[in-house]
Amino acid sequence: MTIQVAKLSHPAVRDFVGAVNAHDRDAFRAVLASGATMTDDGSKRDLDDWTEREIFDSHGHMEVDNESQGGLALVARYSNDSWGEMRTKWSFTVDGDGRITRFDTGQA
Repeated sequence: MTIQVAKLSHPAVRDFVGAVNAHDRDAFRAVLASGATMTDDGSKRDLDDWTEREIFDSHGHMEVDNESQGGLALVARYSNDSWGEMRTKWSFTVDGDGRITRFDTGQA
């Protein structure tokens, strides 16, 4: 069963998923801390290049199936125009200001 974005537990993660699904670059960048980093399948990626290619240019969309670790870990069906749909895992590190400093994603 899919968890509605508005019902996700952690505010920063809720804003992240909402921005991805709305294809809202400004809202997406607003939830990230300055200097935020990310990995995809364990490999460090350039955050700006990866998000443009994997989220915004290819119409990325997340359907969250479950969450754990206080909402900082998700399992989601992620789809985009490049890869179709795949089961993915996401984990987030959030700073004291409530902004994401790092996220890690990969196939679940």
